[in-house]
Amino acid sequence: MFTSSRPHSRAVLAMVGATLLWSVAGVVTRHLHHQNGLDLVFWRSGFAALGVLAWLLWRQGPRGLARDVRYASPLLWLSAVFWAVMFTAFMVALTLTTVAQTLIADSLSPLIAALLGWLILRHALPARTWLAIALAIAGMGWIGWQNLHHANGSTQLLGMLVALAVPFSAASNWVSLRRAGTAVPMQAAVMFGALFSVLAVVFPAWPVAVDLHDFLWLAFLGVFQLAIPGLLAVWAAQRLAPAEVGLLGLLEVVFGILWAWLGAGEQPALGTLIGGGLILFALVGNEWWGWRRLRWAT
Repeated sequence: MFTSSRPHSRAVLAMVGATLLWSVAGVVTRHLHHQNGLDLVFWRSGFAALGVLAWLLWRQGPRGLARDVRYASPLLWLSAVFWAVMFTAFMVALTLTTVAQTLIADSLSPLIAALLGWLILRHALPARTWLAIALAIAGMGWIGWQNLHHANGSTQLLGMLVALAVPFSAASNWVSLRRAGTAVPMQAAVMFGALFSVLAVVFPAWPVAVDLHDFLWLAFLGVFQLAIPGLLAVWAAQRLAPAEVGLLGLLEVVFGILWAWLGAGEQPALGTLIGGGLILFALVGNEWWGWRRLRWAT
């Protein structure tokens, strides 16, 4: 998608662009007339699949796309499953809880990636990462405790639990994309992930009826909030370390909460801000300290 003598800088810019586009989901969703999560998943993911398909056909042509799919790496199908979980769980969570809580739960992917590496790959974790994990768990626990004392707390708590499927899938996805490397075409994973998401909800959501207002906004989300940033993220994740991708993804939390606040009047509760601040402090502190240690070593 890009050619540059500085591929790392280009990858960082691509990931930042992806997070900015991702961040508009909350504020747009709050202006939809229809709030059935499965219906919204169907239309948003459907338009995303069509958007990525159009781009791939324009970029590669039917024969090139068919060749890539026919000889696809198992990592492509694995990545597609992760994308499907992310696309589905995120939209359902938004209809159950606040934008802030959904995005804060999603922000845990860097720490989950580190934890999965420790559990599955036996990668040693430094003390700072264990401390960050403890702080993040404390932050999520605080938000959950505040939900229990909220009038709509049980629904919000369910939404936060659904949202937690996103960082687990995202962390696994970034690792899969990085392992695939730049030589393996992985853009089609976004399209198949969106298609799997549609198939997962079509029967329980049927007849998936929305009005014209919501139809147009969901088309916007599918193309500009899923398809385009998904392609950018795939390109970036094949060139950046999974932890770096996860850290850059934190921008979605900041901007997403800001857009929902300014554009939909959804002011985060004090408990959410405290818990979210603790999580972001843990994430940024862990990555910053690791970066400093790397600089000192070199």
